[in-house]
Amino acid sequence: MSSNDFAISVAGVSKRYELYDTPRDRLKQFVMPRLASMVGGRAGPYFREFWALRDISFNVRKGEAVSIIGSNGSGKSTLLQIITGTLSPTTGQVQTQGRIAALLELGSGFNPDFTGRENVMLNGAVLGFSNEEILRRFDSIAAFADIGEHIDQPVRTYSSGMLVRLAFAVQVQLSPDILIVDEALAVGDALFQKRCYQQIERLLNDGVTLLFVSHDQETVRTLTNRAVLLNSGRMTAIGNSSEVVLEYRKLLHERESAYYSKIANELKQRAASQAAVSQAAPAPALALAGEQVEADETSFAEIAPLVAPATASATLGRLEFGDGGATVVSTEVLDENGEPCTVFHPGEKARIRIVFETTQALEHLNVGVRIRNKEGIKIYSWGTLNQDMRVLAGLQRGEVFWHRRFQANERVAVELEFPCALGSNLYEVQSTITYEATPDYMSQRQLHWVDEAAFFQVLVKRDENFFGGIVDLGMRAAF
Repeated sequence: MSSNDFAISVAGVSKRYELYDTPRDRLKQFVMPRLASMVGGRAGPYFREFWALRDISFNVRKGEAVSIIGSNGSGKSTLLQIITGTLSPTTGQVQTQGRIAALLELGSGFNPDFTGRENVMLNGAVLGFSNEEILRRFDSIAAFADIGEHIDQPVRTYSSGMLVRLAFAVQVQLSPDILIVDEALAVGDALFQKRCYQQIERLLNDGVTLLFVSHDQETVRTLTNRAVLLNSGRMTAIGNSSEVVLEYRKLLHERESAYYSKIANELKQRAASQAAVSQAAPAPALALAGEQVEADETSFAEIAPLVAPATASATLGRLEFGDGGATVVSTEVLDENGEPCTVFHPGEKARIRIVFETTQALEHLNVGVRIRNKEGIKIYSWGTLNQDMRVLAGLQRGEVFWHRRFQANERVAVELEFPCALGSNLYEVQSTITYEATPDYMSQRQLHWVDEAAFFQVLVKRDENFFGGIVDLGMRAAF
């Protein structure tokens, strides 16, 4: 594939910043090396290096939609600024082909003292359009932004939502070859976001190249076909969006486990030091110290189930992750008679049978599933804890699975039953076992997650129960 086939080429890009402890050090760095070089000596450096990006390389084909994902501080925004040309790399180079429309920092490119109308004209001129061309498109821009009479008010009076409306409208209505979006759409309301994504899809159909940054994993999976994962300034994965999103989730899971481990170790050390103090203290102080130690030990006991074993993830496969303690052994899709089944019709009952095995004594578990269609859209997620919450709220009767205690090396089967109301498609089942510190999904730790645990297909009988869409709402007509 030739370089002409690429809209964006990033080759060996790194970005270094110089961090100074005091303004005096900055002045020293500016003056002392020059003075030292005049006498043949050396001075400094008086700064610490911080590499926001290290050796990033990838290509984006023309008309392709690519996501850049990663946690805060991973270098996503820095990379986008280098690609758009607002920031220079320390090493490496970036080549782009075509007109770039970038929606980066909120309100960037707008003069706050100009009106919305004046900023539209200014942005159009910067993008290379004549006044006549901008005026021809102005009504479409104003209609898409939908900010009414505020179009003739200074931009400094706009809310964040109005800013992003106008900025997005300008960029997408001026026919870019490359559209770059960095989280800006998150401030818009739900209706505007829907219109934005519809417009992005139309641009993609017209051959526009998209570079998209978002923390919304479902949007990344459905809107883009490839993704780049950044971690601490380095590219750790590139490939199919679904696969890279899974790597991102593994990364977040590892960070969460490390965070809980740190807290647990701090609590354990505090409890040990309190115990040492209580042993050396006089009798009256012993009781008070003992109470404090008991409280700290209780805190550690509460946090301990959240701590991940150090080697838990090492033995898991490419499509799974988790801290261990319980493992999904199998996931099967069954019909209402309990027989394995891979094809269903709307209205039929279906079951998902998950067998898991414990490797240690556990309680407060949740066994759940997530169902996605072949386009990667999450259709439904549900677990035993959802039913437990209804029972605990007095909305239905039954045993609370969350209260059950399991011994080590215990094998358990859980069946989740549902009436199939899905549209015609191929569906993927993801299985999960989580530890829930509280019965409300507010404090969760992933013990085992399995992507592509099972598959099933839904076919619609056109002459009996035909409908369009992804789900049968069971509508009825009244005359």
